[in-house]
Order: sequence, then C-alpha cells, then structure tokens
Amino acid sequence: MSAASKATVAPATSGVVSGGPSYLPLALVDKCIGSRMWIIMKGDKELAGTLRGFDDFVNMVLDDVTEYTFTPTGVKKTKLQSILLNGNNITMLVPGGDPEEAQQVESGGDTADAKTAE
Repeated sequence: MSAASKATVAPATSGVVSGGPSYLPLALVDKCIGSRMWIIMKGDKELAGTLRGFDDFVNMVLDDVTEYTFTPTGVKKTKLQSILLNGNNITMLVPGGDPEEAQQVESGGDTADAKTAE
C-alpha cells in the first residue's frame, strides 16, 4: 500500500465532554454483576434483583427478585428466589436502581425516613 492510500482515523468527538471512561453496553452490564438492578420490561412488569449473569443477547439471571406487575387496580408485588429473563423483552436496565426508591423520590418522600418507618 502506498502512503496515499493509507487512511488515518481520528477519534470521533461529538462535542460531549466525558469525565470518565466510556464502556460498550455489554461491558457496562458486566460491571453490574453482583449488584442490584432495576429491569423495566415490555408491557406491565418491572423487576428488581441481583444480577447473577447474562449473555450476548442480554438474557439475564437475577436472584432475590421482586416483580412489580402494574394493573388498573394497583401494583402487585411478587417475591421470587430467582428468574431468567428473555433479553427481547427488556426495555431498560437501571444499575443500582429500585422502583420503590424511585417512587418515593417522585412523591417527594425521603428514602431514609421511609426505610426507618417500616
């Protein structure tokens, strides 16, 4: 190859200043193994649990799971020891998140007070 045919590639910048390292999506999920995750599914289900593992299709295994099913009459909570989720049905992953804490923040409640009141 001649010097004229060699292309140099400059790093892509989008004008966004990043203070930390950037990760590919699967690498970011890999860093969450062993941590609590809030999983928002297609339809009317959300789950919170400890991520035990996942594959390239983002099929996930969670332990110590709370499943939230939203119905017109309210929210149904179900405790599960473990669950295998199909990655095709996952719409959003929130590392360290919990739907109950998010609801308390939305309603203006203090999560520390809510936990001690239980």
